[in-house]
Amino acid sequence: MRSFIRTRRMCDWQDFDHRAAFARSRLVELEGAPLPPFVLLAEPGLSATEQRACSETWMRGRLATAADARARLAFQFSPRDEGRQKIRLGYLSNDFQDHATALLLVETLEAYDGARFELHAYSYGRDDGKGMRARLRRAFDRFNDISQFSDEEAAKTINNDGIDILVDLKGFTEGTRTSILALRPAPIQVNYLGYPGTLGPNLCDYIVTDRFCTPAGSAGDFAESFAMLPHSYQPHGRRDTVALAPNRTVTGLPEQGFVFCCFNQAYKFTPAVFDVWCRLLRYVPGSVLWLLATREAEGNLRGEAWKRGVDGSRLIFAGDLPHAQHLARLQLADLVLDTSPYGAHTTASDALWVGVPVITRPGATFPSRVAGSLLYAVGLPELVVEDQDDYFDLAYALATDAARLRNLRRTLACNRPSAPLFDVKAYTLALESLYARMWERYRLGLPPAAV
Repeated sequence: MRSFIRTRRMCDWQDFDHRAAFARSRLVELEGAPLPPFVLLAEPGLSATEQRACSETWMRGRLATAADARARLAFQFSPRDEGRQKIRLGYLSNDFQDHATALLLVETLEAYDGARFELHAYSYGRDDGKGMRARLRRAFDRFNDISQFSDEEAAKTINNDGIDILVDLKGFTEGTRTSILALRPAPIQVNYLGYPGTLGPNLCDYIVTDRFCTPAGSAGDFAESFAMLPHSYQPHGRRDTVALAPNRTVTGLPEQGFVFCCFNQAYKFTPAVFDVWCRLLRYVPGSVLWLLATREAEGNLRGEAWKRGVDGSRLIFAGDLPHAQHLARLQLADLVLDTSPYGAHTTASDALWVGVPVITRPGATFPSRVAGSLLYAVGLPELVVEDQDDYFDLAYALATDAARLRNLRRTLACNRPSAPLFDVKAYTLALESLYARMWERYRLGLPPAAV
């Protein structure tokens, strides 16, 4: 299993065509452990139904283990004190630091209506000592460091605090403690932002989403009820000021030539997507492909480029930078190319924020549709394409028609001030409305349902 995961990070694609069959063989309990659900999100050919089956298999034994502790803890959820008008929201994560999730969410936390909601953080991640950690502490009414607590101690703390709605920001991503959710310390539990898929039954009652990421017909692939936001489910603030772009040569880019860009993690790359990227490099003389630096994968990616008739030196790798500096250099990209079936999320919204268009080809699963959701929320649905041929054709057209690309960037710049994607106030009001409706259903004794 380790090699299954590691080869994706390395972009070692020798046995790529056999991966889906291997993953399907792990959708039932075997002598070996099932694959972590997060891994399946990036595997081509696997459906949302199969992703749900993986989540259920992954959690089956863990939920059984948690059952005894739940019985022993015997949490009670009494009606709210009549004198307390605020809904208590608890946010559970290990990413309350300089992390993509925090960068996306912080302005929404700061915009909450303090007369209606009381915000509690439950952090089991490290304190990195950076400014984002301090900013998050200020955004919450109460910031609880539970990193040294056992799962039962953490669950007791959440329950004793009288949390009405517990919002999990991790799902099955790295460092998660879904075992706290399994103890059900709050009457309503919500899957939000961190994991683009279902956690399976008995963990969360709702998943915050939107109509593009999860069309109504996909409800059966989720154990959670849909909590639908009117535009994109993903928040993005306006306070990230964008400095002037640096000189190209400072970033390792050539002084001239079109810059195709994808700053997604390398495990999201597939041979099929890379085929298109290399075809674009062949058809657009002098162009380069700008990727995030990844020591594990760089050699393999250059080798794969050579196999496709492209000089491997035309792949330029960007090192890690603080977020503000990263946004500044990102402006040097001419066009962002999305991956599939696990597409760009924060990387796409950051690109749109700094004025760089993104082309995406959504599939049928949540993680493949996020960039499309963002593009609709910023008024650029024409960059959402149907298939691989359309993906290539549009990217090639924009790379070879400077006037068309210039007009597209101008449209993005004009849309940005009023786009729902960057309207923090409206987004926060819509999210608050969802939480209020969840609580009202619970207060009336109604089960979770789409809101």
